[in-house]
Formats: sequence, C-alpha cells, structure tokens
Amino acid sequence: MTTISRRALLGSGAAPGLLSMLPRAAFAAPAAGGPPVARIEPVTETFFGTTITDNYRWMENPKDPEWEPFMRGQADHARKTLDNINGLDALKARVSELSGDLEIIGTIQIAGENIFIEKRPVGANNFSLFVRKGFEGKERLLLDPEARTQGDVHYSMNYWLASPDGSHVMLGLSPSGSENAVIEIMEVETGNILPERIDRAQYPSPAWLPDGSGFFFNRLAEGAQMGTTDYYKNSVCWLHKIGTDPSTDIRVLAKGQFGDVEVNEIEFPIVVTPAGSPFALGLLIAGVQNEITVFINTLDRAMKGEGGWKRLCTPNDKVTGVTLRGDDIYLLTYKDAPRYRVLHVKADAPELANAKEVVPQSDVVIQGVIATKDGIYVRDLADGIAKLRKLTEEGSLAAVPLPVAGTIGSLFADTAYEGLVFGLQSWVQPNIIFKLEADGNLTDTGLGEKPSFDYAAYEAVEVLATAKDGVTIPLSIVYKKGTPRDGSAPTLIQAYGSYGINVEAIFLPRMIAFMERGGVWATAHVRGGGERGREWHEAGRLLTKPNTWRDLIACAEYLIAEKWTSPSKLAINGGSAGGITMGRAMTERPDLFAAVISNVGVHNPLRAEFGQNGPPNIPESGSVTTEDGFKGLLAMDSTQHVKKGTAYPAALLTTGMTDPRVDPWEVGKMAAHLQAATSSGKPILLRVDFQAGHGIGSTRAQRDAEVADMYAFILWQTGDPAFQPL
Repeated sequence: MTTISRRALLGSGAAPGLLSMLPRAAFAAPAAGGPPVARIEPVTETFFGTTITDNYRWMENPKDPEWEPFMRGQADHARKTLDNINGLDALKARVSELSGDLEIIGTIQIAGENIFIEKRPVGANNFSLFVRKGFEGKERLLLDPEARTQGDVHYSMNYWLASPDGSHVMLGLSPSGSENAVIEIMEVETGNILPERIDRAQYPSPAWLPDGSGFFFNRLAEGAQMGTTDYYKNSVCWLHKIGTDPSTDIRVLAKGQFGDVEVNEIEFPIVVTPAGSPFALGLLIAGVQNEITVFINTLDRAMKGEGGWKRLCTPNDKVTGVTLRGDDIYLLTYKDAPRYRVLHVKADAPELANAKEVVPQSDVVIQGVIATKDGIYVRDLADGIAKLRKLTEEGSLAAVPLPVAGTIGSLFADTAYEGLVFGLQSWVQPNIIFKLEADGNLTDTGLGEKPSFDYAAYEAVEVLATAKDGVTIPLSIVYKKGTPRDGSAPTLIQAYGSYGINVEAIFLPRMIAFMERGGVWATAHVRGGGERGREWHEAGRLLTKPNTWRDLIACAEYLIAEKWTSPSKLAINGGSAGGITMGRAMTERPDLFAAVISNVGVHNPLRAEFGQNGPPNIPESGSVTTEDGFKGLLAMDSTQHVKKGTAYPAALLTTGMTDPRVDPWEVGKMAAHLQAATSSGKPILLRVDFQAGHGIGSTRAQRDAEVADMYAFILWQTGDPAFQPL
C-alpha cells in the first residue's frame, strides 16, 4: 500500500468590493490577416482600496454569443499561422516517429495470479489495459478506449483498479479529455462489462473490499452542475456492491453524516482498505491542500455506513500522507520537520500524542511511506534523485541501491505482496520496470519495449542558479553531446512551482526532435514546488509567490551568463498553475525571452476562485475575500500586469475547451490582453483544441501535434532558417 496523500486537482458577491458595469465597447473586426479582436466590456471592482478593471469578464459566460466564435476565430488564426511555418510537417512527422517508438508503461497492479498493466504500446494512440499471468505470461488486451471513438470524440481511461483476486476491474472512461468519467466494471476472464454505470465519478480514489465484492469510491454530489463553483463541493464516499443498482449504494462518509466527523464542503472523503487489516482509514482531502484529515474505523462498521470513526489528525498536524499495515499506522508529517519525518501509532490507540518517530528528518526529502507484506519502505528525494530505504523490524533504516539515478514511477506496493514493482528513468534514460524482492534482490522485469532511436547521444547536468535574494535554484540541463556553449543554442526552459509538486527527471522522447536541431532543454526547479521540502513550497505560494517566477528569471539569466543561450534564442514553457510562472515572468521581464508558451495556463487568478475548480484551489492560492489573499492573487495575475505599448515576446497560449481544471476563459483573456497591448509586432497565438481538456486523456496524436507546433514556433522565433514562414 503506497502512501495515501492529497489529490492534485485542479460567489462573487462575497468579494469585499464594489461592482460596476461600464458601457460596452463595440465588437472590433479583426485586422487584415490577424486574429479576432475581443470586445471590451469593462467590469470594475474595488478590493481593500484597490480598483481592478476586467475588460473581458464577459468571457466567463459560456453562453455569451461571442464567446465560441471568438475562440474558434482565434483557433483558426493560430492554425493558419502555424501551418505557414516551413518545416512544421517534417517536424511533426519526426515528433510522431519518436513518441510512437517508445512503449509507455503507466500503472501496474498485481492481483491474485494476474498482473495488470496500463500502457501505450509502440505506435498506439492511447493507453490501454492489459493482463497477463505472472511476469512471463502471455499478455491479453482487456480494454482499448480507442475502440469507443465516435467521429471526433475520443475516449480515454482516467483510472482503473483490479479487485484483490484479479477477477474484476473497475475503471473510469471519459470523452474528449473532459475527465467526466463514468465507472464501469469488467469481468477479467470474459472481458464482459457488467450492466451498472456510475456517473459523477471524476476523482473516485477507489478501494476494493478484501473479498472483492465491492469497492469504496468518491462521487460528486447529486445535482452537481458543471461550470459552477458548487461542482466539486459536498462529494460523498459510497460503497458499491458488484451487481447492484448504484442507487442502493451505502453512504459511508459525507458532510453532515456523523455529528463527530466534521467534513468541509470542499473536502473529498475517501476510504482506504489495505489487505490483511481489519481496519479502514477515512481521509478528508481538501482540494489541492497537502495537509489531510485522517480517521480510523473497523472495516465492518465502515462497510455498514456506521459511525465510530476515530480521528488521528487534522490539517494542523501537518500530516500529508498515511499508510496502514495490519494495526500499524504510519504518518508522514512536516510538523517540526520541513523535510518530513515518519510517525507510528497503533490502531487501538491512534492519538498522535502516542506517536513514536520511526524515521527522523534528515538531509533528504521524504516523499512517501510504502507498506508491503514484508515491511515498510521510504521514498526519498536527494538533490533531485530518487532514493529508497527500508525500515527493518528492528527499527533501523537500510538503503536500497538503485541502478538508475533518476525518478521512481509506476510503483506497485500492497500489503498482500512482498517487495515492490517500480520504474526508474532519468532525463536521458527510458523507463525500466524493476521488481524488488523482500531480500533486496532487484531484477529487470523486461516489461516495456526499448526504443530503436539513439538516446545515448544526449546527456544531462545539474547546476545551481542564484536568485536575487541569494537562494540557489536547482536547474537541470539536457542537451546533445557536443552542443556549442557560445550562446547560439535555442533553449527551452520549463518551470512549474505550485502545490509542492516536484518536477522530477523524466525521459521525453519528443524532446529529441528539438535537441537534435541543437536545442537545449532545461528545467528550473523553482520555489513553490517540493524539491527541497515544505519550506521550498511555502517560499512560493500566497504572498511569497513572486519567488516562483523570479526564480525562473534567475535561471534564464544563468543560462545566458554561462553561454548556453542568449535572449534572442530563449523560450520558456509551463502549464496549468505553471501559467502563473509563464505569464508573470513574461510581464516582468519581456526583454529576456524570444518566445513564451503557456499550456492550459492559469492567467487570471483574481477570478479563478469563481470558476468550476476554484474553491478546491483556495488553500494553495488564496481568496480575494481576505486582504492578504487579494494582494497575493493580484501579484500572480498576469492579465493585470499586461501593459499597453510594451514590446512583448512572441507567445503561444493553448487551451482545451473541455478543460475541467483551468477554465478556457483564463487563457482567452490573456490572449486578448496581449494582442491588444504588445508593440513588438511578434505573434500572440491562441491555440484551441475543441476535443481536449487539461491534457489528461489527450491522445498521442493530439499531443504530437501540439508539441510539433510548440517546437516549430520556438525555432521560428529563435531564428532557425529552416522554420521561417513560407
């Protein structure tokens, strides 16, 4: 059982301000050959003495008659401009060749005699689910979501989990990257899909009963309306029994169900049931907040939907992960330990006052605690490199040697099985799936086909840039061996910096298409992430958020000073909450970059909490209903920092119209602001995919096309003669 931790998810009248509608400006016709010009309809509000004007508030109304035509017009203009880049077609073919040549292993699960493997086979367009008898058994396809494609609408598998005996699989599929998954149940032996369907199952966090007769899962509230701030509120944990009508499911954990269990409206209640334990854990996950509330109960009472839940911890205890093995509970906390420590309590005395520290804080960042039949494993991060330790029965810690200096992924652990199964990869090493035995023996499982292209021609270095406040920022640099250090290399820096999420080393075959043309790929591990523990996260959120984009700026200046690149050759890229990083780096230092690419990016944080996914994100970003929250959000809001007459670099903004996490209007507003303000004459493009969401569930073909557009745009703007307009 791996550590259970918080989910990375992603009324205006409550704002303490004055709202006024100003006269509507006429809809402007597009300039010849240019994108459509958004109408200006100012809305002015006053927050704590500061007046804010939003010229494009109308975009937040999906029923506005000009909204979809504006987005389609932007999409058409972007497509025409990108298609006019010489070399795009050949680059797209190369990107597709590289991505299709590598088999991608996702989730692995051992259940009974079966091994279930989610993977995207060589040449495939999407991830499918396979099963085999043991690691050497013949593989059989269980589900290919591509078979459900209807016209332009494709389906993707959002999640799945096999029953403990491997006889059934519950899985969720959704159309067009929407993540609006519906649960189905498959009989593994026959491949038949059982009749019941369960909708509103976007983030179910399922857990099977030990006998495989049913599973606990989270379901959004009945009547939850998409597009509103209530959509993710008041979700419920249910128990579904196979073969029964979902309307008869047992309500297990929900707001108002038990007087002694307080559940906040934005908390997602889930129940966890590890093998071999008579107990169940109940977790309350407050949107994207790291800190969780944990309860324990007997499995029998949880199955009946009865009370009796005993609270282990609240968010004030700074617990971010928990695992259960028999009657032993292990909690991961950063309280009095910014690089984390592990506590242990017994199920019959779960109060933290009784806790014993079993893994103290050290010089590495503890990322997770893993329970298996043979013991407890601890996942660490040391200077960006994954480490693994085992907690012995005597209480000592033994390091587990790993053959690849990189990242652990595709991890399977269960208290019914000894050892671990996991993948190891690095910036320049494709994923290898290993099996770790209880005695420490580590073997290559042979899962996953090796690519035919040459990845040995590339290397990576880890360096430190220095921010203006003196803090050093880890910076990873990947490049083709022999790349000149004379400032001439087109360079792409990626950065994120939110939720305490680490940007770890991952092998991306598509990047070879950029690096083989002399490109340099860098990753700035900026504050707001978790690479250096809790303090690193806290140093890049709320009022300290400016550190995030200023760290990116410092990394850019380092690469220029060290002759890796120059401003005319430099591009930056980030997505989702990384859009804050992109937008504010761009608006603060427009002179530093040749191109900026923001994928499904957050650009209007002052309004984000009033979108569908806004309330669950308040713990990370703050709220305009408090003075400090407003100040922090204003600093993050790139739409409010676009200044007319500024020479902005070229920008490619992307969005998917089914995105449930970052509303497309945030990207639409940013594009409109930049197009109206820039004096550089460089292109500001808004690329829109009407059959995609946040990128989760996008097909390989969709991702190949987007990446090829990105690289071609960068090479165009950094002066590659082979990528100039036709």
